[in-house]
Amino acid sequence: MNSASSSGAIDLAPFIKAYDVRGLVGSQLTDEVVEALGAAFADEVEAAGADVVVGHDMRDSSPEFAAAFARGAQARGANVLSIGLCSTDETYFASGHFNAPAAMFTASHNPATYNGIKFSRAGAQGISFDTGLRSIRDRAQEYLSTGIDAVAETGSFRSADVLAGYAAYLRSLVDLTGIRPIRIVVDAGNGMGGLTVPAVLGEAAGLAKLPIEIIPLYFDLDGTFPNHEANPLEPANVVDLQKAVLEHGADLGLAFDGDADRCFVVDEKGDA
Repeated sequence: MNSASSSGAIDLAPFIKAYDVRGLVGSQLTDEVVEALGAAFADEVEAAGADVVVGHDMRDSSPEFAAAFARGAQARGANVLSIGLCSTDETYFASGHFNAPAAMFTASHNPATYNGIKFSRAGAQGISFDTGLRSIRDRAQEYLSTGIDAVAETGSFRSADVLAGYAAYLRSLVDLTGIRPIRIVVDAGNGMGGLTVPAVLGEAAGLAKLPIEIIPLYFDLDGTFPNHEANPLEPANVVDLQKAVLEHGADLGLAFDGDADRCFVVDEKGDA
């Protein structure tokens, strides 16, 4: 069975770049485009009858796009394992943990009008333009023109919560036995750090209490970024963090981008 195709298909080339998909919601990224990309990704990683991990950030369009991607992947036989709201690093963890290819919906530090997809093969091996993204683009473009041919045995859908496992894994990478009491201001920028930081550094995921006092800034998940863009590389976006570090006498400050895979550090003097 073919899904509906579009005679005026969107050209995917302008927003499928060297390492990911990054486009404007509505004019470039639509449900139809994302569904075609899901089908093409399942083909590229030969996922028929196997798992594909799908996660998404807190942008308003991300849950809908993740669902459209799942439909496309399932049509081509992939069994979708949805991990829901997560950071990009959490998706990579799931890709390694389940030994499955993964797709993460996020536009990282870009403004709210954007969204995107980061792809990886099983074991969190990133997919670039030269290692599969070009093929995904070309297949998706064809599906947009002709429709998606569903395989005889379409894939399943199930959900999993990997936050606690992810947090425990990160802690296992560092010897915490001699950690001294420390006060940290964390600016999550209304991005996914608001979910992962309390799990990794706090007790939100059920892990043992650490001698770390977290002073939160903008932990509410909000893809409209009401306080500032979640791009800590721009000096204007770390001003609040710098002020809070000095105000609270903190030992350091951390600022995360939207998908919490990039962290900017401020010292106890508020200097970057």
